[in-house]
Amino acid sequence: MDKTQRRVRPRTDEDVEACVRVLAEVHRRDGYPVNWPTRPGEWLSQEAALGSWVTELHGRVAGHVSLSRSAEGDLAPVLWSERNGTSGEQAAVVGRLFVAPQARGHGLGALLMGGAVAEAQHHGLHPVLDVVASDTAAAALYERLGWTRLATVEQRWSPSQVVAVHCYAA
Repeated sequence: MDKTQRRVRPRTDEDVEACVRVLAEVHRRDGYPVNWPTRPGEWLSQEAALGSWVTELHGRVAGHVSLSRSAEGDLAPVLWSERNGTSGEQAAVVGRLFVAPQARGHGLGALLMGGAVAEAQHHGLHPVLDVVASDTAAAALYERLGWTRLATVEQRWSPSQVVAVHCYAA
């Protein structure tokens, strides 16, 4: 494929609607996110964001990623900081990563991850993330990109929902 047909750029407010449409396709196909947000546009635009980017394929939004500061309940920054003898505040959390099902196989996930990692490093932060253990395709991507699995932990997302999550560091 001609790589000029794909690119990553900062997400704009005008992109949010297209991102929600792509996210809905991903949710139907892959079950991500596990729990569909009440307000998906707001879910994508979390307050702690250091930045959000979209990838385009043939001029259309085909994927998304965000980078944020660590928040309460984020385990990957805690595990990474314990392993490295640093503060969890020195970590940046990669999240909200998805690529449209019909746009897969073009390296867009890796392109988005590369941009998020570069932005974290620009801020002097170390990128970390977590992923639901059942999302084997995402875990395979992170491992292909050289990320290290720190641990697999169980998180209580609600009184009736406990989820196994893999925590990774770049």
